[in-house]
Amino acid sequence: MNISEYMLEVGQKARNAARAMARADTNAKNAALLAMAAAIRRDSAALLAANAKDLDEARAKGLEPALIDRLTLTEKTVASMAEGLEQIAALPDPIGAMTDLNYRPSGIQVGKMRVPLGVIGIIYEARPNVTADASALCLKSGNAAILRGGSEAFHANQAIAACVREGLAAAGLPETAVQVIETTDRAAVGELITMKDYVDVIVPRGGKGLIERISNEARVPVIKHLHGVCHVYIDDKADVEKAVRIADNAKTHRYGTCNTMETLLVHAGIAHSVLPKLADIYTAKGVEMRGCEASRVIVPAMKAATEEDWHEEYLAPILSIKLVHDLDGALDHIARYSSQHTEAIVTEDYTRARRFLREVDSSSVMVNASTRFADGFEYGLGAEIGISTDKIHARGPVGLEGLTSQKWVVLGDGQIRI
Repeated sequence: MNISEYMLEVGQKARNAARAMARADTNAKNAALLAMAAAIRRDSAALLAANAKDLDEARAKGLEPALIDRLTLTEKTVASMAEGLEQIAALPDPIGAMTDLNYRPSGIQVGKMRVPLGVIGIIYEARPNVTADASALCLKSGNAAILRGGSEAFHANQAIAACVREGLAAAGLPETAVQVIETTDRAAVGELITMKDYVDVIVPRGGKGLIERISNEARVPVIKHLHGVCHVYIDDKADVEKAVRIADNAKTHRYGTCNTMETLLVHAGIAHSVLPKLADIYTAKGVEMRGCEASRVIVPAMKAATEEDWHEEYLAPILSIKLVHDLDGALDHIARYSSQHTEAIVTEDYTRARRFLREVDSSSVMVNASTRFADGFEYGLGAEIGISTDKIHARGPVGLEGLTSQKWVVLGDGQIRI
């Protein structure tokens, strides 16, 4: 296969399909999504069998447990893929919505209309569910998509792609509106991120190395986050039961996700009430704790944390723990070490909660809730195409609206400028 020629053909097909998708009506887009969901439910066994091939190859290559976790499909996750498609079908169609219409002295009306971005390239590792989620979000937002999944999920991605094509065809939409790259050659990525005539935005989902490479080499705009160093701060005005439940869930619900807590900050005034209880839970679940000197006085079993630990996205059962003396100490630590993904405060003090919301400069900021909620599905977006820690053009979980832009529209009745 000549990769340059192949990717050029993919890009041309995507650009042509994008024009058809921009004018597709809501009923057609929803019909395609529901047909995709039905095909995924029907082919659940085939998808799991394809995933099993990927898992066998991944284990043979000795891939990290966190990557294996993200790669694994189950009957539950396949059902969730289908449910996500159905939820997106139920969401309002953002395309064509006009807002802020105002009459000007000349008699014209000026406003804004929401429109698709065009062609979206998504590059991702492991998680085969991204194939379904990204397809659905791009479709509903009127875009064409070029998807390049990781080689470790090749079989599952191609099986899901077949369901996507079936859904598009059933609704009378071009099957080329979603193209899943059919080669594992990494040269395809290099081509995709430089195809500025055919691709309008790139969304990378994967490890820090992948995202840094794409950010450095891309010649089209990139929506991204590098990594998730997420913090939970337990204030001395926290409800202890809430604090323990949240800090447990934020770390141990899943280890290999970008919204998992990596650093726990605890007010020194409540540490003796909270840390021993959490240490028992973490120890029972096999979580390695790395603490500051003050926290190790309370829980001597902790290992000593190093400066590198405060920067680390473990994606593993490892947690760094630090005691602070007040809210300002927590805010200072987060400002220095956060990756601007997700931070949470546990407190019953309204004023401190509001300060935390205002002053923490992250894409998701939470009060009395687990960082694991930083997710498009949980936010009611149906699914997400990724998380953005950029401040332009989208921030946080990127759903339908994040895959659109607005253009100015003018409605007149023969007016001319004098």
